[in-house]
Amino acid sequence: MTKTILITGSTDGIGLETAKMLVSEGHRVLLHGRNPTKLEAAAKSLSTLPGSVENYVSDLSRMTDVVSLAKAVAENHSTLDVLINNAGVYKTPNTITQDGLDVRFAVNTLAPYLLTQELRPLMSTSGRLINVSSAAQSPVNLEALAGRVQFTEDFTAYAQSKLALTMWSRSLALSPQGDGLTIIAVNPGSMLGSKMVKEGFGVAGGDLRIGADILTRAALTDEFSAASGQYFDNDKGQFASPHADALDPQKCQKVVNAIETLLADI
Repeated sequence: MTKTILITGSTDGIGLETAKMLVSEGHRVLLHGRNPTKLEAAAKSLSTLPGSVENYVSDLSRMTDVVSLAKAVAENHSTLDVLINNAGVYKTPNTITQDGLDVRFAVNTLAPYLLTQELRPLMSTSGRLINVSSAAQSPVNLEALAGRVQFTEDFTAYAQSKLALTMWSRSLALSPQGDGLTIIAVNPGSMLGSKMVKEGFGVAGGDLRIGADILTRAALTDEFSAASGQYFDNDKGQFASPHADALDPQKCQKVVNAIETLLADI
């Protein structure tokens, strides 16, 4: 059965490699990117494969763009089977967004949350939400999440943003608002050869197909069908415990409350 799958950040890296795998299996993949030229190039590279692709341009550091992306998808599709929140930022010369937020929190935490809420009406209880997390997870400073504290160290902001993503994933999955949707946070593998790893750490990194394979499995296979609320650590090749804060319902709810308050004010 052909599925309709949106992958954010799919013009390169793990996102593009995942799109390649899914389109190769005949699925309809909605490609997303910030750069129209890169987006066109990505679509062209997949054009000979059995499935189909569509292009969506959006800057996920801007919450208004996130809403516009969701509206554009809804205009073209009445249903969405899988949303893979893959887009992420680690190192960037401009760390503050036009909304006054840390760009790592904006793209890695807030945009996936808002996009999920906006696209939720298109997704049935058989749908899947795959949030790309990381082995890098650190306790979340809610003041930094809200943009009232600025980090000078890239890793700190990134690790906190990824834990915040993992926390709201679990919170949503276990709440009535999850409504049967399968919600899974996945560490696709540490130090894979994405642009983020190359720019952030100065190393070539490992095979991107390692990450793409686990995201494809999470999106489609039965092994993940009853895994809502869980965290898959591909470094270990199995479901595992995330940072302890992600297993604390009260701490998770505080993160969710902070996100919702922040988005309401933007």
